[in-house]
Amino acid sequence: MKIGLLTRNSKAWCSTQLVNAIKRRGFEPVCFRFSDLAARISCGPSVTIKADLDALDVLRAIIVRPIGRGSLDEIIFRLDLLQRMERGGVPIINSPSAIEKAVDKYYALSLLAENGLPVPRTIVAEDPKKALKAFYELGGDVVVKPIFGSRGVGITRVSDAEIAYRIFRSLAFVHHVLYVQEFIPHGMRDIRAFVIGDRVVAAMNRIGEGWKTNVSQGAKSVSILLSRELEDLAVKAAKTVGCEVAGVDIMKGPDRYVINEVNSQPGFRALQATTNVEVAGSIVDYVLKKFVVR
Repeated sequence: MKIGLLTRNSKAWCSTQLVNAIKRRGFEPVCFRFSDLAARISCGPSVTIKADLDALDVLRAIIVRPIGRGSLDEIIFRLDLLQRMERGGVPIINSPSAIEKAVDKYYALSLLAENGLPVPRTIVAEDPKKALKAFYELGGDVVVKPIFGSRGVGITRVSDAEIAYRIFRSLAFVHHVLYVQEFIPHGMRDIRAFVIGDRVVAAMNRIGEGWKTNVSQGAKSVSILLSRELEDLAVKAAKTVGCEVAGVDIMKGPDRYVINEVNSQPGFRALQATTNVEVAGSIVDYVLKKFVVR
């Protein structure tokens, strides 16, 4: 039986870990990129992979790694393809609906807040003047983020109104939405909780040299055990966005914990090295138990 792995790079560390975990459990991994897929309407198999392999017929499940950058057409088509395969009976982990929600910081954060989860105060607008008003409303010390993006790329902290307005005007000029979030003093550290299903399988503190705590930005990681309260918070955040596998980022502010982000396609190299938990195996076991071996 075949398990699909949708990945931009089958040689990447996380992908090879998943491939090996699938093989060790007696299944055949099928690695492919979006460019390997073709969709057909009224002329044969609905979705084919590479040399006309019928995806809906041969794949028992598909694990999705990051879908990558692309034009608006490409991103919409990629999500459409995933939805088509899901409707055709192939379990997709995470579901296209969850990916679509999580990849949009504004939408994901609004869902968390709507469901009573603690999140940073955030204001989103297209008009630089409204963004400047948000700058003052949020205390004059804010973080400006791209709505779409990861690994801390493109995130800026600003506490000067003139500089903030220049940033807002520059971003608006190139048609970026202005996502303005209060800066929360967090001691240069946060928590990454890795959720699979109904539990956190591993967690770590990420400790930065500055206010950014992404490992890709140079932060160090330390294994931790979460309290039941924080584990429940992480699991609820993942479920709110619809993720069965998620990296949930939690910050401790001066008076409370807040959820900063839910990542639907999280990397786990640093987490696995830090915690010695075989994350890839845990993902594959979950997928097989829930969707394949019943």
